[in-house]
Amino acid sequence: MSDLPHRPAPHVVVIGGSMAGMLAAAAVADLVGSVEIIDAHELPDGPEPRTGVPQAVHIHLLQTGGIEAIEDLLPGSIDLLLAAGAHRIPVTTNMLVYAPEGWYRRWTRATHSLITASRDLTDSVVRAQVLKHARVSARSHTKAVGLLGSRNRITGVRVRNSDGTESELRAELIIDTSGRASRTPQWLTELGISGLREDRIDSGLVYASRFYRAPVPTRDWPVVAVQADPRLPRPANSGAILPIEDDRWHVSVMGAPGRHPTSDAEAFEPFARTLRHPIVADLLKAAEPLTDVKVTHSTANRRLYFERLSTWPDGLVVLGDSAAAFNPIYGHGMSVAAQGALALRGALSTGLGVGFARRAQRAIGRRTDTAWALAVGTDIHFSTTRGQRPNLADRLLHRYVSRLSRTATGSFNAATALTDVLALQASPTSLVTPGALLAAVAGPLRRPLDRPQLTLCERQMLASLGELPPWAMEEPPDAAATDA
Repeated sequence: MSDLPHRPAPHVVVIGGSMAGMLAAAAVADLVGSVEIIDAHELPDGPEPRTGVPQAVHIHLLQTGGIEAIEDLLPGSIDLLLAAGAHRIPVTTNMLVYAPEGWYRRWTRATHSLITASRDLTDSVVRAQVLKHARVSARSHTKAVGLLGSRNRITGVRVRNSDGTESELRAELIIDTSGRASRTPQWLTELGISGLREDRIDSGLVYASRFYRAPVPTRDWPVVAVQADPRLPRPANSGAILPIEDDRWHVSVMGAPGRHPTSDAEAFEPFARTLRHPIVADLLKAAEPLTDVKVTHSTANRRLYFERLSTWPDGLVVLGDSAAAFNPIYGHGMSVAAQGALALRGALSTGLGVGFARRAQRAIGRRTDTAWALAVGTDIHFSTTRGQRPNLADRLLHRYVSRLSRTATGSFNAATALTDVLALQASPTSLVTPGALLAAVAGPLRRPLDRPQLTLCERQMLASLGELPPWAMEEPPDAAATDA
């Protein structure tokens, strides 16, 4: 028998019971002794609103990269989510998307997929899976108020309990997933760690959302989205309809300064009619509103480059919105958090030794790069954006991607290459390979669609509701969806 002293298995504390927090716990649970999740609010037992997640009232989706990451971390979770009523949407087969460059075709061969559901449902399925783990526990009404340790090593976190008293939680690893309100930057300063770089790109977008009873069966109903065009001399309005559980539509409209949506229920559908195409407004005419309109102004892209600090303490990792928060219009937040948690697990597989936290933080930063480039690379081109303006290189790249996007409206291969990046499965550098460059130069192989590409079944369902809007009366010319 060895005479070496027994070292207890590491204890981990996760700050925040968000999606990022739950996935972080899932990432480390099999590799440490115990994981304790603390949250300042109550953690619901089922698919109910969670205090501290105001964005939950707005549309959410999981990209392919996020779906794969969650399934890797929590096998079987996606099937549970689908069984609970979520929808798997084949891309672009079951999507009606009006991009700045035109309508995307509904190719018959789906190369990617999305998961659409209410945020409350997605959270509840993931939370239930994580909290079933024997090594994971959760403590509600417990707020982190400071870090313990030094600039070289974090040894725990000081918390304020539900009765107002404070206590110390010792741990070998603290994972901050507390979101946009994270206090880690302040805590690092108090430890004498300075030089943290922050980028903030704010297009000024305002979200307004509500739930509707769908007038048609939602199973196999497409996602509908009208995107803003930054090239137009008008406010950048956009909107989307996502089919979710319980035969509901989750609808969000977005407006930039000069044309913000409001919480006025009577103004919601008229605002939808200001979009570049009337499809969202026309569909809502037959739908039944189920909720009031909820509005949020917290849509800025914000990134803190923890991975670039010259000094980083062992025992601390920052993940999710605490490290990088995105304009929700791009639908990347949950997927980036899942991929970040996967990177955390990869780093921990070699052990929780000296230098682990820095390696993990750098790995998380690399998983953030693609979504950050996509969000910022688009938002900086709106005239209302604050924080950064496009330089010559940005404008040239934007023109190239716009041309590739136009090509994607009539080229299956170009659409697949673009979707690889949007789905967080490929780096933006993949868009400048010889094949992508040649496709962009050649342009679309088929003529642009002049209206959304509805199936016969969808057209018949809409006809049963009343008079068809002009855009739904007949199939657009050259709409046969041959994958070419």
